[in-house]
Amino acid sequence: MNAKLRCILNAESSVGSTPMRPRALHLLLVTALSTQAGSCPNQPSPIPVPAGPTAKTPSERPAESPKAVERIRDRIPAPTMSYLGADWLTRPERIEEEQPDKMLDALHIRPGQNVADIGAGVGYHAIRLSKRVGPEGRVYATDIQEEMLTLLRQNLKDEKISNVIPVLSGDLDTGLPKASIDVVLMVDVYHELSNPERFLAGLKIALRPEARVVLVEFRGEDPNVPIREEHKMTAAQVIRELGQSGFMLVERQEFLPWQHILIFREGTTH
Repeated sequence: MNAKLRCILNAESSVGSTPMRPRALHLLLVTALSTQAGSCPNQPSPIPVPAGPTAKTPSERPAESPKAVERIRDRIPAPTMSYLGADWLTRPERIEEEQPDKMLDALHIRPGQNVADIGAGVGYHAIRLSKRVGPEGRVYATDIQEEMLTLLRQNLKDEKISNVIPVLSGDLDTGLPKASIDVVLMVDVYHELSNPERFLAGLKIALRPEARVVLVEFRGEDPNVPIREEHKMTAAQVIRELGQSGFMLVERQEFLPWQHILIFREGTTH
């Protein structure tokens, strides 16, 4: 039996005759999947994000990325969740915790625009975006795991959506066509990039004039946001790092329960 699964079963049996509530068991499952094989958590930790787009469960990063040991300025990039935890991306609680439709409303995406959903996973936001850009627009849904894109393609087929284009990207390469994108959306993704400077440099090549780059990140300033610290960023961190890569903040929204919405354009304030 898988060591992590054995941890989960042992933990559930240890609570006595009273079964664990489903959400508690779910959190324990997420925690166990995010630990190294052979280790066994004693109890669930706070909701462990999550990235991509959104509350994701951390797990080991694919072998091609050295992110786990690479420090970016004052932080260490967080691990990316595995496709094995994809169900976490569509959990019912996400509607209340992240308010995805209200978040997208705030971006004022217009029909006919091309949007890049970076770290799209199974298409949680890409499917919503497809309706907003309409048949004349395109959504480029990128992910670094082919398995995630396989799940995304099935979801697109089920929803009969034809204006979302799955793109296999790299941790350092967007995979996007040149001068093609009006809006870039990264929901709980930027903090996982192993080399954000290089990724952003490549992203510039894909942007159209006046394109916007939108980062949605869990608030690192707020200790009450129940997300692991490595999956949170302060607004100051994001603004500083994007500024050093040649992007300026043009709008900031703070109405979401747990997350910043930070909107940038290429350029500097100097």
